[in-house]
Amino acid sequence: MKELRLQGLSTVVPGSREPSMAFELGELSIQPHLMKITQVNCVGATGCATGCWLPGLLKVSCLSPGVATFCKDSATPVAAEEGLSGLLATQNGDVGCYGNMDEFTQEELRSLDSEGRALLTQHKIRTWEGKEKTLTLINVYCPHADPGKPERLAFKMRFYRLLQIRAEALLAAGSHVIILGDLNTAHRPIDHWDAVNLEYFEEDPGRKWMDGLLSNLGCQAGSHGGPFIDSYRCFQPKQEGAFTCWSTVTGARHLNYGSRLDYVLGDRTLVIDTFQASFLLPEMMGSDHCPVGAVLSVSSVPAKQCPPLCTRFLPEFAGTQLKILHFLVHLKQDPVFKQSALPLSNQTQVQMRPNKARVHSTRPRPTSTKGQKQLMSYFQSSSSRLQASANLELPSLGTLVTPKTPEDKVTAKVVEGQSKASEAKNEKEVRISFWKSVLGGPLPMPLCRGHKEPCVMRTVKKPGPNLGRHFYMCARPQGPPTDPSARCNFFLWSRPS
Repeated sequence: MKELRLQGLSTVVPGSREPSMAFELGELSIQPHLMKITQVNCVGATGCATGCWLPGLLKVSCLSPGVATFCKDSATPVAAEEGLSGLLATQNGDVGCYGNMDEFTQEELRSLDSEGRALLTQHKIRTWEGKEKTLTLINVYCPHADPGKPERLAFKMRFYRLLQIRAEALLAAGSHVIILGDLNTAHRPIDHWDAVNLEYFEEDPGRKWMDGLLSNLGCQAGSHGGPFIDSYRCFQPKQEGAFTCWSTVTGARHLNYGSRLDYVLGDRTLVIDTFQASFLLPEMMGSDHCPVGAVLSVSSVPAKQCPPLCTRFLPEFAGTQLKILHFLVHLKQDPVFKQSALPLSNQTQVQMRPNKARVHSTRPRPTSTKGQKQLMSYFQSSSSRLQASANLELPSLGTLVTPKTPEDKVTAKVVEGQSKASEAKNEKEVRISFWKSVLGGPLPMPLCRGHKEPCVMRTVKKPGPNLGRHFYMCARPQGPPTDPSARCNFFLWSRPS
């Protein structure tokens, strides 16, 4: 599971310290046949949790995004469904309530649901007054609008429209609705680190869509606008620097140079009556996004069984063991196995001996009759070395005269040792200079002008005439231009080698 974002929804159970949890995960890159049993049915504090993984991942490559929902046993959903259009519904345990989608063609609906970006789970909840209601969670990972691909912006806006139609249809049917996940749009200027410098920030079509979806006066009674409320801004309307996404390439998280793309949106009645808190967890690492969540003052009413979309019912896991205890069952020994494990009979042993002797006879045997050698036998004594050296012819010493006095002998040894050390040093320097001339080594990094610190080398990845070229830039993390500890604007092309 590469680069996972965890969006948590906590429902407070009356009279209990242990909240029941539903975890929403987005931007997954894993296929069901690559998952392990522990990933399919996570063991939580109260037992084996039910995981509703998106089967649509089977239809796309493992690099495509996907979403998943994990629920504790105490929050087992009554229904689950893949996609927003209803074309992937199986008529067995589906959520339903699709609304009027006549503005979409069948081909367009299939395309919008082909990337595994939405998963719906429907739960039963009980309020403080004891009323039982229906709550539908829409776990989404909305498309990103690539500036270089205009068709992706159109795809993103059509996905937004389909999401809104489905959510409003569920509301009209009497269900509470929570839209949870990465919407890939920073709604207001307070939600973006550099909104004042972005041209036409307010004119972005994604922000206009959110303006129509959300109420414009937060949690206040009597506010007007869309049917949903941004739960975080409901509790923290003026909190600056509340971001959920940062660039990992520029290290922008160190200076909180990011944007808020992840949301917990609830329908107005649900947020005003039951939401107790909405939070971000920027200190939790592991992704370019951080978790977001909310706390509701309701208790969950679990279903008696998991919906058919749950991964435990997928063909890949049919008949597999779900708990570790199944692997620890004491096995009774089969009587047939006991008989087969008896020692071989004498007749069988006698029949095997000739074969064994024939095999051993083909192996070369040592001629020596001695036993195993000792370690000291591999070392040569000093007397034998002296005898061997006596047979060697000594080289001519020329004009050198062997010293006869003890003082001359000591002086000769010192001179000889210094000569050998000098020769070894010179030889080492020659080798080092040779390899330096061959390999060259990396050039020193240039210093940025803003901080006088070594730069880092980057490679151009954008298609164009400079694709693949190397350049130098400041090594500090990206941050606000007014922050002196942030990256400066130093740039230098690398000379071709």
